[in-house]
Amino acid sequence: MKSGVVIFSIIVVGLAVGGYIFLNGEQEEPIRYRTALVERGTIESVVSATGTINPVVSVQVGTQVSGMIKSLHADFNTRVKAGQVVAVIDPEPFKARREQAASNLEMARAAAAKARVDLAQRQRELERLKALLESQFVSQNEVDVAIANYESAQAQVRLADAQVRQAQAALDAAELELKYTVIRSPVDGIVVARNVEVGQTVAASFSTPNLFLIALDLTKMQVDTYVSESDIGEITEGMGATFTVDAYPGAQFHGVIQQMRLAPVTVQNVVTYNVVVEVDNQDLRLRPGMTANVAIVVARKDGVLKVPNAALRFRPPQKDRVEYTEQRGRSFSGGQSAKSGGTTSSLLEQGKMVWKVGADGEPEAMMVRTGISDGSWTEIVEGAVREGDLVIVGIERPRQDRKTSELPPGFGGGRRSR
Repeated sequence: MKSGVVIFSIIVVGLAVGGYIFLNGEQEEPIRYRTALVERGTIESVVSATGTINPVVSVQVGTQVSGMIKSLHADFNTRVKAGQVVAVIDPEPFKARREQAASNLEMARAAAAKARVDLAQRQRELERLKALLESQFVSQNEVDVAIANYESAQAQVRLADAQVRQAQAALDAAELELKYTVIRSPVDGIVVARNVEVGQTVAASFSTPNLFLIALDLTKMQVDTYVSESDIGEITEGMGATFTVDAYPGAQFHGVIQQMRLAPVTVQNVVTYNVVVEVDNQDLRLRPGMTANVAIVVARKDGVLKVPNAALRFRPPQKDRVEYTEQRGRSFSGGQSAKSGGTTSSLLEQGKMVWKVGADGEPEAMMVRTGISDGSWTEIVEGAVREGDLVIVGIERPRQDRKTSELPPGFGGGRRSR
């Protein structure tokens, strides 16, 4: 008796589970589509890039001589005039070199004077021996020796004159080096960077060390941004650009593309080109080195028909877009089929496909030709899409997936955790 009750209970439970699966697991709900409205409005095609704000003209002030910094006469943010002293290198070693060069010059001049006196003496001896030779009081050999001594004295004078010029050049170089110990600003501007301290030794043996960076005019700035090769063809000089900086959230700055440099720059295997945006900075809010997020408007159209980009990416499940439409006997724009060779044929060659929900609840394809895009919306240039149409942008999650996931493992539910 008890065994019969147990068997009857098992049969009842089995029928209940089977009925639940049959009624809930096997029934398929119709697919629900998410749609969006086709609108008319403005579309701006924008090229985005990141750049750095820099002064239009900046000068690096260095030193041509090595030595210890004795004094500094300019600091960060100091406004300087052209010719103003900004730093002094210890001049004492260079003064000693100048004194030595001046002494060498005096010695060379004295040697040159002595050589001229010797030349005059040799000339008088030669003239006297020539007079005695006519009276045959001296031999020809003595006259020849006198001629050789005279010519040697002439060469000695030329050598002494060259040594004077050499000593003069050494003195000029020593005075020039002494002059270079006083470092002056080459332009009117503001000191952006100071790279040395008093007592620091700078060496100019191989390259000129940079002591200061002076910006010519901070009221005129430029944004050096890099645009990829895929977008550079849409940009021309004179276009407007807007950008933002992290220092002023919500503030938008405006500029004009002043230059597109031809030299390519490869960044992470991507070829880019430097696009220079000129910016007015009368309020001095923009500072050198700031990172700018630049947006360059390359095209703008008002009052155009536009659809969300998600509608162009949507594809109905389990069916090819053209085959699906042909099987249902749908027609494309202009009332012609895809094989008619009319308007739709040209759209198939260069256009894209969007879908709307048909009268029977199934997706219906429409061929369109697109224009510019702003990343969220795309212009519709040609096609069967009309303002106010609802186009499919996605599929809602079927309710049966949620119900099935609620069943216990082994009855159509989720995976059993391990």
